[in-house]
Amino acid sequence: MAATPFTIGIIQDHATDDNAANLARAERLVRDAARKGAQIVCLKELFNATYFCKAQQCDRFDLAEPIPGPATERMQAIARELQVVIVVPIFERQTAGIYRNSAAVVDADGSLLGVYRKMHIPDDPLFYEKYYFTPGDGHFDNHGEQKGEANGFKVWKTRYATIGVLICWDQWYPEAARITTLLGAQVLFYPTAIGWHPAEKDEWGTAQVEAWRTIQRAHAIANGVYVASPNRIGHEDEPGTNGITFFGHSFIADPFGRLVAEAGEKEEIVIARCDPALIESVRRNWPFLRDRRVDAYGPILSRYIGS
Repeated sequence: MAATPFTIGIIQDHATDDNAANLARAERLVRDAARKGAQIVCLKELFNATYFCKAQQCDRFDLAEPIPGPATERMQAIARELQVVIVVPIFERQTAGIYRNSAAVVDADGSLLGVYRKMHIPDDPLFYEKYYFTPGDGHFDNHGEQKGEANGFKVWKTRYATIGVLICWDQWYPEAARITTLLGAQVLFYPTAIGWHPAEKDEWGTAQVEAWRTIQRAHAIANGVYVASPNRIGHEDEPGTNGITFFGHSFIADPFGRLVAEAGEKEEIVIARCDPALIESVRRNWPFLRDRRVDAYGPILSRYIGS
């Protein structure tokens, strides 16, 4: 585990139907983040396209690209130039008929360290992700040893820190945060595309934002790690519906769950300094990992326990 403090940056921005412009905007914002001192930069979920899962349309599979591919290769060049780590979440075409909601992790020398593929896939009105995405596959045996390289929960030892990446819907699952922490993550990055159904905003809008932040702050506390969640912003239309208004409010929380940096609902770069010494201190004083009853947790592998 890296012991030197490091600085992270998360990018909150919108997207349009012009994917080239989305990529150019992301490059500009990554450069701005690096100028502000960020050593590790994370983009939003599916960063270079609108959130196309608002409807089930076969031609939208054309938005996918391989890893490595045009978007990741461009970010690799930027990472190499700026000497920054970049988390690059894209719609991945792994092969014909297998498409993933993925995040490529690029080290500060431009090398592609690996890919995380979203494990939990939602299916809700205007969030029809099960139509598009094959979920990541778990590769652990019964003794908790990781098997295989392609999928599952993972961490990467980057130049500056050991990081884990989980994606959007993953952020509601404490199991994902715990496993990624146990693999050695110092920061959990959660690239996100979450927003309001406009008709629900007045009644539920504030509660939805607070629930989203609270669950992730709880992951930071329970695991003694930093959590960083870049969300998208802006209203995106979908014919025949009211569309989605992505609410932003990207944030970084420390191992106490404190919000050390946060955004509103406009384009913004959120920057925070992370100190591994705080991880050490929090875990010494709140030794949740020490006191886990790993001998008693077998039932967690059941879908439901009851009569």
